[in-house]
Amino acid sequence: MEDVDQTTPHPLITARLAAKMTMEELVAGIRAAAARRGLRSGTDEARVRKWQREAAQPSEESQVYIAEALGWSADIVRADDWPNWLPLTTDGVVPLGPHSSVPALREAFRTAMQRRTFLTISSAALSALASDWAALPADALAQAHDGQPIGEELLSFLENSARHLTGLATEQPQHTATLLDAHLATVTGLLEHGRYTPALARRLHTLAASLAQTVAWHRFDQGRHTHASQHWIAALHNAHAVGDHDMGAGLLSDLAYQAAWRHDHTTAATILNRALIRAENPAARCLLQLRLARTIAARHDPNDRHAVLRALAAAEQHLSDAGTDRPAWCSWISEADLAVDTGQALLDLGDTGRAHQLIAEGEALLPSARDKTRGVFLAYRAASYLDQKEPEPAATAATQSLLLARRIGAPRCISLVNDLLPRFQPYHRAQGVSELFQLAAA
Repeated sequence: MEDVDQTTPHPLITARLAAKMTMEELVAGIRAAAARRGLRSGTDEARVRKWQREAAQPSEESQVYIAEALGWSADIVRADDWPNWLPLTTDGVVPLGPHSSVPALREAFRTAMQRRTFLTISSAALSALASDWAALPADALAQAHDGQPIGEELLSFLENSARHLTGLATEQPQHTATLLDAHLATVTGLLEHGRYTPALARRLHTLAASLAQTVAWHRFDQGRHTHASQHWIAALHNAHAVGDHDMGAGLLSDLAYQAAWRHDHTTAATILNRALIRAENPAARCLLQLRLARTIAARHDPNDRHAVLRALAAAEQHLSDAGTDRPAWCSWISEADLAVDTGQALLDLGDTGRAHQLIAEGEALLPSARDKTRGVFLAYRAASYLDQKEPEPAATAATQSLLLARRIGAPRCISLVNDLLPRFQPYHRAQGVSELFQLAAA
């Protein structure tokens, strides 16, 4: 079996390039950090190269100097975890490029550290990432040139175990999050240090993308938005590595969904339009068009009406064309989603009668396995009734959503309902409203 060299740059190299620093500037920054303490550092380029080759490890003191030279505070240093604490980006987005999949995964893991929690990835950075994805060719797959060989049996076990974990009922994520994190860490380690054929590399990257996407949704449901973004970005890198354009489009769609959730509909629409450039599977294109229609409609611009209706018509046609051969990440897209999302878009356009009919039809079509989606839909329905100053049906829908969300452990649904509570205050005497307040306070 022929070995193909696939060298992942050392994190110190990646961090220096992300900071747009030359080797000379890094050395000068390290010496300056020591000088600010009245000390002298003997660091030179030769020593930095030894650190990059892992022929030597910097002392804890030197690691503090490195952090400051790169523009970060000393409190990010974890001397016992060199070089994994090193920041790989300045804006939170690892650029697409040769062998960027492992650095992107490592950056996602770093978001678990508190120093990254409040780093908000800018709209410009996400839009640029989407544009690069739409234009750049996938990298040629290779295999690591050192490390222990990875066998078929181990990879099959990881694939089957991950498939089982991600396929569990909606109520189970709170019990499986640690297992999913561990699986993703294992796959990342295999990609970084293992030896494998191009065929196994494809499966490893695909598995990493799937796991990272699932973890991202868990983080998103918990309101941990930076963590979710980083995992979706890491998944995008791995889907790009294997040239899976449909999955890449889906991951961009997830990032767009998050942007829309945060009311950044301009960024969401930009990302979705980039994703549509390469998406091919009809089911994938249906989901993209539905999300595009929703985010354009949510801008409440009368000039957008035709664009919304055009996207809805495209989504309906794509769903009609979609057969059973669908990517796993959008295999669930159905008439229920088409009806509810169309109804929600029509609500934003002011077509309330038809909208409520479609939303009710869609909810009735949802299987019990998708109760989390049902909870979100119910919260949307409550919001739409409030928009029409109809507090009684709004209270009924919000109560149903909250009860369902608590039963299955869906914090995102709970947050949706909690965010609606202030809007119920003017209607505290309306039927069902006081009961909703009591339930929310319990």
